[in-house]
Amino acid sequence: MKENKKLSINGISFYNIFGYFIIYSVLGFILETLFALVVYGKIESRQGVLYGPFCPIYGVGAVALIIALQKFKKNGYTLFFGGFIVGSIVEFTLSLIGEFIFNVRWWDYSDRFLNIDGRICLLYSIYWGIISIFLMKEINPNVDKIVNWLKSKIKIRILKGITIFTSVFLFIDLSLSGFVVGVFLARTVVENDIQVKNREVYNKTYDNIYKNIHIEKLMNNLWNEQFVVKIYPNLQLSLKDGKTEMVQDYYKEVQPYYYKFELKK
Repeated sequence: MKENKKLSINGISFYNIFGYFIIYSVLGFILETLFALVVYGKIESRQGVLYGPFCPIYGVGAVALIIALQKFKKNGYTLFFGGFIVGSIVEFTLSLIGEFIFNVRWWDYSDRFLNIDGRICLLYSIYWGIISIFLMKEINPNVDKIVNWLKSKIKIRILKGITIFTSVFLFIDLSLSGFVVGVFLARTVVENDIQVKNREVYNKTYDNIYKNIHIEKLMNNLWNEQFVVKIYPNLQLSLKDGKTEMVQDYYKEVQPYYYKFELKK
């Protein structure tokens, strides 16, 4: 079936774009969970949102690569170069969004060789290039096969309905997650008197939110420290001196993982 060019980008329909975003957000969650299990021996939350097995950073990255790399599919070299550039731009942009909108540092490469403000570094940019080759030549073609198989088994309007519903849910989930994380960090910073960048932003958020008894009750009952630290065990704060601190260090009583495999001595 031909894609409607009016509703597509680089020949990819909006429904497919949203579908890719959902699929790769789930795959990213699975990959991150397995990574934590293998490297750290822990089963912990690797969600990017409060509810659901989604890691939207992977969804955004995959969609950006798939759309942008349509012009780089000539061979592996062009895919690597395109992925190196596009992936680095996406990672840098998402890092800026996390810090300047949500006042949170999701990752920090300051100790890595040839990094830019700790947001991107040479090693991970190379990884983006390698990932792009596998994404465009192996992974995404197989994802397309699965999607086409589903289309042959399930009515298109049902698939579109599922895609729209899940996309709306994710948008709401993302918005709520940004709000909750922002308020939680404000509370952490103010009540522990942490000297962070943009301290005045945290102070203002804290004053506005915790004056409202209804929102304060929601935070204490639904999104308290046990919940937030469990969902986001790797949250970091950017300090005024340029260093970063783990948020979980201020909540020693909260176990930040679901299960940790201890090796018997």
